[in-house]
Amino acid sequence: MIVYDLACAHGCPRFEGWFRSSDDFDRQLVAGLLCCPACGSASVSKALQAPRLARKGNQLQPVSTPATTPTTSAPEKLPAAPVSGAAPVASGPLPAQAVEMLHKLATMQAEILKHSRDAGPRFAEDARAMHYGEKEAAPIHGQATIEEARELIEEGIEVMPLPFPLVAPDKAN
Repeated sequence: MIVYDLACAHGCPRFEGWFRSSDDFDRQLVAGLLCCPACGSASVSKALQAPRLARKGNQLQPVSTPATTPTTSAPEKLPAAPVSGAAPVASGPLPAQAVEMLHKLATMQAEILKHSRDAGPRFAEDARAMHYGEKEAAPIHGQATIEEARELIEEGIEVMPLPFPLVAPDKAN
């Protein structure tokens, strides 16, 4: 559906019209089916209006941070993690304990990443080679498909997903 702001040629207050498409508006206008609800005039046109762009479902309004914001700052290059006392979620703000836990997880992940090598898409191959002694064992991180991760676990190779998405430095804003 398209919503247009409509204006009457006689200066009546603007009003809304809902249409299936732009063509539907044009057909109704030509057929004389549109009229001003205030004065009944058929002299109606589209009024200037700002575009109405719907917000994505995963984008929430920013929540103001309370006075009890933790003073510890997150290390550089951390994935975006909530650090305020009330981070927005679909059902409402997170409790302070949950925010603190997420901050600790993000800090821990950043520390682990500092001391590991990025194997990128070769993660499963490198992890397997280290497990079977074909390569020297070292901490690594990288990308693996769900199927690759299952196969590694079935082979007894310990792997785990990172709690927060990792953005390569060249891909970050």
